[in-house]
Amino acid sequence: MDGQQSPDLDQFTSRRSTVYAPNGIVATSQPLAAEAGAAILREGGNAFDAAVSTAAALNVVEPTSTGLGGDVFALYKTADGEVGALRSCGGAPGNATLERVRDRIAADQGVEPDAAEMPTYGPYTITVPGTARGWERTVEDLGTLSLERVLEPAIEYATEGFPVSEIIANQWAEASSVLRDDNARDAYLPDGRAPEVGEHVRLPALGETMRRIAEDGADVFYEGEIAEEIVSAVQSRDGFLTLEDLASFEPEYVDPISTTYGGAEIFQLPPNNQGIVALEALNIAEALGAGDHPPDSPERIHLAVEAAKRALTDGLFHVTDSDFEDVPELGSKAYAAERADEIGAEATQDVDIGHPSANGSAEDADTVLLTVADEEGNVVSYINSRFKDFGSGVVAGDTGVALQNRGSSFSLDPDHPNRIEPGKRPFHTLIPGLARFDDSDWAAFGVMGGYMQPQGHLQVLLNLLEDGMSLQEAMDYPRWRYQVDGQLAVEGRYDGTVLTKLARRGHEVRVRPPGHFGGSQIARNDDGTLSGATDPRKDGSVVGF
Repeated sequence: MDGQQSPDLDQFTSRRSTVYAPNGIVATSQPLAAEAGAAILREGGNAFDAAVSTAAALNVVEPTSTGLGGDVFALYKTADGEVGALRSCGGAPGNATLERVRDRIAADQGVEPDAAEMPTYGPYTITVPGTARGWERTVEDLGTLSLERVLEPAIEYATEGFPVSEIIANQWAEASSVLRDDNARDAYLPDGRAPEVGEHVRLPALGETMRRIAEDGADVFYEGEIAEEIVSAVQSRDGFLTLEDLASFEPEYVDPISTTYGGAEIFQLPPNNQGIVALEALNIAEALGAGDHPPDSPERIHLAVEAAKRALTDGLFHVTDSDFEDVPELGSKAYAAERADEIGAEATQDVDIGHPSANGSAEDADTVLLTVADEEGNVVSYINSRFKDFGSGVVAGDTGVALQNRGSSFSLDPDHPNRIEPGKRPFHTLIPGLARFDDSDWAAFGVMGGYMQPQGHLQVLLNLLEDGMSLQEAMDYPRWRYQVDGQLAVEGRYDGTVLTKLARRGHEVRVRPPGHFGGSQIARNDDGTLSGATDPRKDGSVVGF
C-alpha cells in the first residue's frame, strides 16, 4: 500500500494516445467506474445504460465528488438523431422563503438579517436531490436494461470493497473535515480517518441504499423510509426540507441551447445551468479572432481570457431558474459582438464576476463527468455532483446518503435574480457538452470544476476546432483559469516568456497546480469510428472495446 496522500501531478506526462474502438467507449475520472460502464455495453446495454452504471459506480469510488444526495444532467444525441437534454435538479424546499432562511442564518451567524451570508455547508444549503430519479428516468426512457442491472457494479464496489485511487485519496483527506457528525464519519471515514492510497474500502450503508433503489425503484428514496431518514436528518438541524419536497420531485427533459463555431454546432443546457456562459465565451472569442493565434501565444490566451471574463460576469449574475426569472439572451452572436467591442490589447481590471452568493464557493467545486459512445450511434455526456466536498456535511441516518450543498449558490439579496425562493433551482455549475462536427460526427464532452467548467469548454473546443488537436492532445494541453479574485491562474507547463507577456498586458498571473484546472472527458462517434480521451489531471481512464 502506498501511503502518499498528495500526488504531484507535475511529475507525470500522460503519454496517452486517443483510444479508438469499434463497439463502445466510456471515458471518466476513475478506472473502476469506466470499466463498470464498459461491462454494461459488452452485455448489450446502450450508452444510456452505461452512463448510469458509470455514474453510480463513481458515487462509490469517488464519493467526494458525487452522490445520491446530489443532481444529475445529461446532453445526448440518440441513435435516431434526436438531440436532447435531461435536467434532474431539485430546488429549494417549499418552506425556504428568503425571509425565513435569512432570519435563521442571521441568528446562527449572530448578525442582523441584512448582513447574513449564505453558508457553504450545513442544513440551509440542502436542495432536493435529483440523482436517483434522474438515473431511473434515463434508464427507463433511453436505455435498454433494467435499473437493477445497471446498478450492480456500484453495489458490488460498495459492499465488497475497492482500492482507493491516488488523486481521490488526496481529495478524501482534504474533504474529511466536512464530515463532523457521527453518521457522516461512520459512512465515509472507515477506521475514523480518510483512506490511504490503495487501501480497500467498503461503504456498506450506501451499498444497501443502492440495493433498495435497484430492487424497488427511485420511489423508495423519495417517498419511503429513506426519504424519512433524509427529512429527519435535515429538520433535526433546523433545515427546511420536507417529505412533500421529496415526493413531488420529477426530472424533466429540456431543449438544449447552442451556438456555432468553425463549422461545428455546440450544445449546452439552458439556465439554471451555466452552459450559456460557455456559449457566450465561445462567441466572444470568435468575434475577437482568438483562434487566429497559436494556442500557446499571449495573444490567444489574452483574448480568450477576456472573453471568459465577460461571459462569467454576465452569467454569474443573470443565470438562475428561468421559471422564476427571465435570463437574457447571453448566448447570441449579436450580444457577443457588443461585448467583444469592449476588449483591447490590455487586460480589463474592473470586470467583477459578481458571484450569486457572497462566499464564492463555486470557484472550486467537486463533480464527476462521464462520456459514452456506442456502436448504435448514441453519444452521451452525463454529469453528477453534490457540489462541494461531501456536500452539506449532512448524512441521512444510516443510509450513507450525503446531501448536497448546492443551495449555497443562492443569494440572500432580495434584488438578486438568483435569490432563494421556495421551489427555485439555484445557479448550477454543471454543464455537460455536446458537439456536432458534421452530420455523422458527434462528440460528448465536458470539463469538471466549478467556474472552470465553461472556461474549460472554451479551451478544449479551441484546441479541437482551431488547432486540429487529437482528442487526447486537447485534454492534455496546458490550461488557464480566470478566478473570482481577478487573478489569472495558469499551469506551470506554459513557457515562462508567455506568462511574462501576459503580465505585461496587465494580467495578474499566478501559477497553480494542475488540480485547479478541472478534469475533462470526451467520447466521439465519427461515422461509426468510436474514440475517447480522458484528463491526465484525474485518476481516470478510457475503456473501449
